[in-house]
Amino acid sequence: MVLGIESSCDETGAGIVQDGKLLAHVVASSMDEHARFGGVVPEIAARAHLHAFNPVVRQALDRAGLRLKQIDAVAVTTGPGLSGALQVGLAGAKTLAYAAGVPLYGVHHLAGHVAADTLEHGPLPDPCVVLIVSGGHTSLLLVRDLVREPILHLGDTLDDAAGECFDKVARILGLPYPGGPAIDRAARDGDPKAVAFPRPLTRPGDDPYAFSFSGLKTAAARWAEKHRQRGEEPPVADGAAALQEAVADVLTRKALAACRDYDVKTLIVVGGVAANSQVRVLAERRCASAGIELRVPPMTLCTDNGAMIAAVGDLLVRSGAEPAPLTVSVDPSAPLEYASLTPLPATPVKIP
Repeated sequence: MVLGIESSCDETGAGIVQDGKLLAHVVASSMDEHARFGGVVPEIAARAHLHAFNPVVRQALDRAGLRLKQIDAVAVTTGPGLSGALQVGLAGAKTLAYAAGVPLYGVHHLAGHVAADTLEHGPLPDPCVVLIVSGGHTSLLLVRDLVREPILHLGDTLDDAAGECFDKVARILGLPYPGGPAIDRAARDGDPKAVAFPRPLTRPGDDPYAFSFSGLKTAAARWAEKHRQRGEEPPVADGAAALQEAVADVLTRKALAACRDYDVKTLIVVGGVAANSQVRVLAERRCASAGIELRVPPMTLCTDNGAMIAAVGDLLVRSGAEPAPLTVSVDPSAPLEYASLTPLPATPVKIP
């Protein structure tokens, strides 16, 4: 029985998993507190985690019909993420593990997104290609055994992540934060072919697995600016639909290329942008044409949550992995090499 804690950004999450089955998960978001700033403010996020931590854990235990003494292990995100936010979650998780007398496991946030799919579709195929796409990350991975073998990075974004591109263009178009859902809603009434936005890094000779969305963001900004210079507002629905189509095209094109090049028969799409309707539609269509199985977690497991961290913790426990020491620290910029992440504090330098 593993309790998972997630606090890397603006969601405080607690989830409980036993033998690959999700028993409960609760998420408290501070998104509304950040909306007026147009993005996440780290100090506000950290304070929100402090207020939400105990109620979220209590609700998760109540929904599972459990008490803390019935928990067998605690798993917590130790990176990457906002330093202050991570520190709040880790401090709380250490307290719970110590109070319950159970082992603590440090988990890489992105491995959590990968494991979220197991809660809906069962064990990950070996191998599989995973497309992680969110506000802060856009990566293509080759995954075999998630908790026993190293994770191979095929490609990452060179600048803006896909979700970051949505957020920035939404602000340009006068849409609310967070930009991803706002772009998706606006696009329903638009024509995806109305604007010929570029497809970054898709020309012959480009890195086949790398992503770049900064130029696409700039192209959208210039398109909107040209309309305003003529004294008219840009057609928001068309711009949103065309932007969404460009992002979905690049993401799915590169993901399918990775499946083909590595002879992999399963593509898993995870992260907050996996909730985007056009990403899902285009991924389904292209996977069906290529004979590739597509797995996407349900919407509630796409965004940050404690259930995905509990899922990794559950896999670590069942694999016999060593728990983290209670001196484990956080690593806000941790690279994804293994699902288990147990960074330790730097040794203090003694000044003579």
